[in-house]
Amino acid sequence: MSLFKEWEEIAENAADSQEFWKNYLALEQTVYDAILIEKETSLKGSIKDLAEKYKLKPVMFAGFLDGINTSLKEEINLDELEDENTSIDAEIDYDKLYYNMHEAKADWLYNLPAWDDIFTKEKRKEIKKAYNATKTVVKGEKIGRNDPCPCGSGKKYKKCCLNK
Repeated sequence: MSLFKEWEEIAENAADSQEFWKNYLALEQTVYDAILIEKETSLKGSIKDLAEKYKLKPVMFAGFLDGINTSLKEEINLDELEDENTSIDAEIDYDKLYYNMHEAKADWLYNLPAWDDIFTKEKRKEIKKAYNATKTVVKGEKIGRNDPCPCGSGKKYKKCCLNK
């Protein structure tokens, strides 16, 4: 079984285990914190070596890669993570990472103090604003009952399409 499939199985079996996810998210936070403090832009090496560097089991590092994958300049094919000796070479896109942390509603990650050394407050606000813009619902102009029907019949809306 591939390392990533093993991670998926663990995650699926622990879906209802709050204790597991609490522990995993704490581990994940320490990895992100280390990456940000060191201003690392790449994840390069074998899964085993990277997992040891961040004090994780290789299967947990596969889970971390699952989480950061959409924040990489080029996504990794996670199904190709055969075992702990599989090598990866991935570049982290910090703009995407910060945005995706908002998308995941991971305030414990996007509020890490280490972000202060990566982005200015203005840049962080700009990315947050871009995220918020994708969540803003814009309603179209409302058609009044006595307005001309948008179907082009020439009738009032209340006499045409409102009653259909």
